[in-house]
Amino acid sequence: MLDESEPVPELRGSALAALRGPAVQRLLWLRAQGRLSRGHARLAGECLGVSERTVWRWLAQAEAEPRMADRPGERPVDRFEVTLDVRVLLAYWRGNASAVHRQLVARARTAAGEPAIAVPGGAPVEAVPLLDPVPSLSTFLRAVRRDLTAGERAGLARGPEAARAHDVFGRRPRQWRNHTWEADHVQAPLLVDVDGELVRPWVTWFIDVATKTITGTAVTPGHPSRASILAALRAAVLRTGPYGPAGGIPEHVRVDRGRDFLSKTVLGAFTDLDTKFEDLPAYSPHLKGTVENLNRCADRMLFAVLPGYTLTPKPRRAKKKPDPDEPVPLTFAEFTAEVLAWARWWNTEHRPAGLADRTPVEAWQADPTPLSDVPEAALWGLMLEDDGRVRKLSSHGVRWRGRDYVGAWMAGQAGRSVRIRHMPHHDHEIEVCDLAGRHLGTAHLADAATPEQLDELRRTRTVRARRLREETKKAEALRRQRFAPATAPTPAQRLGAVTAAEADQELAAASDSDLAALALPDLIPHAPPPDDWNTPASLRPAIREEKR
Repeated sequence: MLDESEPVPELRGSALAALRGPAVQRLLWLRAQGRLSRGHARLAGECLGVSERTVWRWLAQAEAEPRMADRPGERPVDRFEVTLDVRVLLAYWRGNASAVHRQLVARARTAAGEPAIAVPGGAPVEAVPLLDPVPSLSTFLRAVRRDLTAGERAGLARGPEAARAHDVFGRRPRQWRNHTWEADHVQAPLLVDVDGELVRPWVTWFIDVATKTITGTAVTPGHPSRASILAALRAAVLRTGPYGPAGGIPEHVRVDRGRDFLSKTVLGAFTDLDTKFEDLPAYSPHLKGTVENLNRCADRMLFAVLPGYTLTPKPRRAKKKPDPDEPVPLTFAEFTAEVLAWARWWNTEHRPAGLADRTPVEAWQADPTPLSDVPEAALWGLMLEDDGRVRKLSSHGVRWRGRDYVGAWMAGQAGRSVRIRHMPHHDHEIEVCDLAGRHLGTAHLADAATPEQLDELRRTRTVRARRLREETKKAEALRRQRFAPATAPTPAQRLGAVTAAEADQELAAASDSDLAALALPDLIPHAPPPDDWNTPASLRPAIREEKR
């Protein structure tokens, strides 16, 4: 006796498919008796795990071919399959299967001598296979979905980048702390106020792959540079003061092929730290998924809630009338404070998946792997570029890039040979060392411009750049060609009438300013070369005739 409290075993797979034949035969018997109803077909479909429509199709196939009554739903041997020629057509039509089917139908009608309308923009006739018979549209679409994977269909329609979203990627084995770091730049999709100008900031950070700890962060107003990488690397390596507890020297660093990451200064810094540098292939974010996930989390958890957030990478145009309800953008200092506070929250409060319900710092501290540290006094030299030349201190200080730099410590040391180290793009001060590399002191730019002069200089440069843009826009408007619209296949008709006098005036002005047209290279003929010169063979007969 069956116990109602116990679950009834469910038939699956081949056991369920074996019941199709008896069920279809029973339904055919009911139809022959005139007793078949929709309720019978619906009940059979529910028991067999198919739709009612499928059951009616099985019955139709069994009546047309009695042998199908024993094997309903069996895949026919002669079903349509997507061939290589059809795949080429799908690539030609960028994955538009309906357009491919239209061209296949037109090709079959043309071969049969029937009137057919050519498909506009279609592939050449010799590239279209002749199918006999041409499958219906529903059969063709079903075959495309069956024979092509979702990634292949997306790649044909939108390119290889779309196909990558359907790929399956394996996970690297989990290592220990400081075994591998990943680094990247990410642009915050918002505007911040930098001295009255709205710019989009960039964040550069390093993250430990094993513990998901953000080891170093640097924020740059505007486009980042190798200075941003060096500043973030210095914060990542140091474990003293506000930088710890995570840090130290990593064994590997994984980055993409960014120009700043591949600069000699950055590569030299990793070489000095004895860190293996791994530059990944371009456009391969899946190979550094830890830092890419960090970028995505920062966008959703931090940037999206800050004032001025926008998903468009292009800055918004200035409105004629300011909106009083529009939030005031953050200053650069406020944005930097928000980013650093979020990085601390990520390390100490957030519990990412894969860390056994621990924060990144807890996972870091639970790892017994020994760390390698660099003293802060010795780290500053690794983060600076070497000038590569030996210079001498003079009575005006030390000269670099056409400027004089002075420091109070230079008193009484004129004539001493020194070397210069500097942070990239930080030309307001430099670090001076002796020939052995020992740090002597910092030198600042002499006769530096006042803040008022710098503001005036920026305004002047802005006005000049705006004037150049307006002139360029007017020149492009003169160069732009306009054509009349056409509703029939006729030659293009240019618009814009110009009188003969206007054309002659503009051509004359252009010829007067063209130095190449004004040159007279044959005004004074050149003297023939001496006989001991090795002249081309094509010029030798002419030179001899001139000498005669």
